[in-house]
Amino acid sequence: MVTRAESAAATRRSLLDAAATLLDLGGPEAVTLREVGARAGVTRGAPYRHFADKDSLLTAVATEGWERVGDEVHALRLDPDLSPAEKLRAALHALTGVGRDQPHLYREMCSEPAGDPTAAVLAAERTQDEFRGIVAEVVGEQNSRHYGALLLAGAHGIAAMELSGYLAADKWHTTADEVIDTLVRMVAAAGRD
Repeated sequence: MVTRAESAAATRRSLLDAAATLLDLGGPEAVTLREVGARAGVTRGAPYRHFADKDSLLTAVATEGWERVGDEVHALRLDPDLSPAEKLRAALHALTGVGRDQPHLYREMCSEPAGDPTAAVLAAERTQDEFRGIVAEVVGEQNSRHYGALLLAGAHGIAAMELSGYLAADKWHTTADEVIDTLVRMVAAAGRD
């Protein structure tokens, strides 16, 4: 027999999955509590029992996005088979990959949450801390904040330029992946100085 708490958790999970799908398909405009509920196959009132409004729902989706990236970066940081530079490269690809593969989610993750930001901020900070741990392996703990901030700003810029079409290969004769590789080489070389 399913408990009330298990049923509520399953409903919340269905709502979050439906919202993430709608966000991927049509951006924030496509996400309405009514459409999310219909897609999740729950009663009309169910979304309102789990989320105060659309902003709260989108903030929860963005929080889960940060949690997934944080889990991926954590696993990279602990991977004994990768060199520090390989970990750094893969972590940057994880961050920019969200922008490439789920641009609407990326924008939600990188904008100020309209709902209660507490969980989103904690998830983003955890991801940044995991990332800084990788950066510290490359440049040392003392330099990890400076180079970590530089790399995150670079990754955000790469993702934004790629999304907007401004990082066009025919103009710059490079790709986002090549720019990431260059950043990693530059930081790794600077970290050895």
